[in-house]
Amino acid sequence: MSVFNWTNIRLLLMIGLVFFLYSFSSHRNESRKLSKSAVIFVGDNALLITPESVNKLLIENKREASSITKEELDLNKIEKVLNEQPTIEESQVFVTIDGVLKAVVKQKTPIARIFNTNRSFYLDSKGIEIPLSANFTARVPLVSGKINKDNNEELASVFSIIDNDSFLKKNIIAVEVMPNGSLKMLNRNFNYTIDFGRMVHVKRKFDNYKAFFQKAVLDSSLYNYKKIDLRFTQQVVCTK
Repeated sequence: MSVFNWTNIRLLLMIGLVFFLYSFSSHRNESRKLSKSAVIFVGDNALLITPESVNKLLIENKREASSITKEELDLNKIEKVLNEQPTIEESQVFVTIDGVLKAVVKQKTPIARIFNTNRSFYLDSKGIEIPLSANFTARVPLVSGKINKDNNEELASVFSIIDNDSFLKKNIIAVEVMPNGSLKMLNRNFNYTIDFGRMVHVKRKFDNYKAFFQKAVLDSSLYNYKKIDLRFTQQVVCTK
């Protein structure tokens, strides 16, 4: 019976010791200060927001990361602050074993630049506004005309197709949204206007334009046209 009691006592002592060591180690770890902070951008987009700006948000405007202890950090709060920035799509914030506070940041991608009633901003693939950046100017189509929040998503779907197509991305440089919702487009290298019509059958119209362009460019006839009409999905109508 005494052997059984001693076994239980030793087991309890060992468990208590493990908990004590764990608590002591955890407390020491939490009270340690960070060694530094680091910002990593994902993807190959040019920077709409600078690493310095992200770093200030990361360390909550403190002078430097080495003045912050781990127990002061609220990683969820920092992530939330970063994700609320209009140029950031998502972020992950964590502390490495060696005490580095890291933020992995994915920026939003501009696919068009909107000029609207004395305002100018970028649009991303979801139709969300992105403010202009003093750090970088995106080479995307310029958009003017009748633009409002009601047609942002429709416009974003059109410009997503342009952005994901190397030919269209290179050639379509400007778009005007007409009062009736139809689109007029300009080509980089030719003087004609593209009458795209309303934002329906978008992919079919672009496919028609690409097929027409590849054929017409061979005989240099593109220089003779003033208007390319894509409104009819079965044909491309040209006006000299």
